[in-house]
Amino acid sequence: MSAELISILVLVVVFVIATTRSINMGALAFAAAYGVGELVADFDADKIFAGFPGDLFVVLVGVTYLFAIARANGTTDWLVHASIRLVRGRVVLIPWVMFVLTGALTAIGAVSPAAVAIVAPIALSFAARYQISPLLMGAMVVHGAQGGGFSPISIYGTIVNGIVEREKLPGNEITLFLASLVVNLVIAGVVFVLFGGLKLRNDESVTETVSVSASSSMSSSASSSASSAVSSAGSASSSAGAGAEAKSAHEGRGADLEKDREEDLEQDREKDREKGRSAEAEDDTTRLNPARTATLAALVALVVAVLAFDLDAGLTSITLAVLLSTCWPADSRNAVTQIAWPTVLLICGVLTYVGVLDEMGTIDWAGEGVSDIGVPLLSAVLLCYIGALVSAFASSVGIMGALIPLAVPFLAQGEIGAVGMVAALAVSATVVDVSPFSTNGALVLAAAPGVDRERFFRQLMMYGGIVVAVVPAVVWLALVVPGWG
Repeated sequence: MSAELISILVLVVVFVIATTRSINMGALAFAAAYGVGELVADFDADKIFAGFPGDLFVVLVGVTYLFAIARANGTTDWLVHASIRLVRGRVVLIPWVMFVLTGALTAIGAVSPAAVAIVAPIALSFAARYQISPLLMGAMVVHGAQGGGFSPISIYGTIVNGIVEREKLPGNEITLFLASLVVNLVIAGVVFVLFGGLKLRNDESVTETVSVSASSSMSSSASSSASSAVSSAGSASSSAGAGAEAKSAHEGRGADLEKDREEDLEQDREKDREKGRSAEAEDDTTRLNPARTATLAALVALVVAVLAFDLDAGLTSITLAVLLSTCWPADSRNAVTQIAWPTVLLICGVLTYVGVLDEMGTIDWAGEGVSDIGVPLLSAVLLCYIGALVSAFASSVGIMGALIPLAVPFLAQGEIGAVGMVAALAVSATVVDVSPFSTNGALVLAAAPGVDRERFFRQLMMYGGIVVAVVPAVVWLALVVPGWG
């Protein structure tokens, strides 16, 4: 049995154990990387650790640290209210606002994980507050980022178009961009319908409905009290000529009614006080104080640093978080404990093992085996599936850089359109970034507040599996089979 096959079988075993035994998959993957690296590939520790995603570790820690501070000082709550005001209370539009926002960021040059790192914590905080499915909101953010990710001036677009030019393949920048945009837009629409987006359509009237209902309830209570008073007065008048015993009984009943009315009034006053306190708390979340203003400035600085100056998102976010912690230590006292450490362990462990597979040549081995099949269309769909499957755990850019050259031999035969094939590979390798093992999926998982993370992880993994199973075949049929380019 070849070393490459053994490494793939070990990866399968890691998945099975993690799923059935509730053990952190990252810890298992670290053990697997050590075992396969030492015993099968004869790697030393330095070569095994070469696959450790240090940059992703810093991004996950830094971004979740910064947004933990933002949640602690109420900045995310303020942003949620600002989003509501932006769409005039129509909660149904918020997922699409997040889709467009992340798409715009990647289209103008943001790396996809950086755009998701900026938008996901805000979007998922909103989802938690308004009972929107976190899977729906997270998918809208990721698909939005990928939808804009292949514009001619974007990072992904520039890389893929550069590879195409270097390999002397025919290319079309606009086709590549539109293919990714349309596929992700369609997927976002399907997710929006399936995960409760249409049920949000009446949420714009929630506030007004509550107010009207409360007013109606108070009016009904007042009418009821007035009717009781009138009835009591009528009873008193009709019994004015009765004997002393009837009069005494009537006075007793009147006293009981008066006591009941006083209790009702006291309950109404207590409700009013509670509403006042609630309104005061609500008003507090809509106000900007110095800590929130500084946090907003830090978020803007993060965007500018990443987009305009090409600075590292992880290091920048950690630096900004430390500055905020120094100025307002009370707000950020527990922020470090809110960093998603289990998620960090999971992602870093799995990607370290994928790094070992890459060093062993397992990924190239699988790709070359597919290219040697001899049936171009079959080779094309298998390459799309390999790109999707591997990219669900590893760098999308790295996979595209490896698979597009692997496709050159049968593209040179002229039986497969190069433009359609490159677009299909690019979409297949990036649309699966909703997987919790990818950078974008990991950021969504880490950013979701108030959720059962194990359950959310399983949801993202299942959704990512469906995307891996369905999308490569669809884009192959739409882009490769017709022979585009």
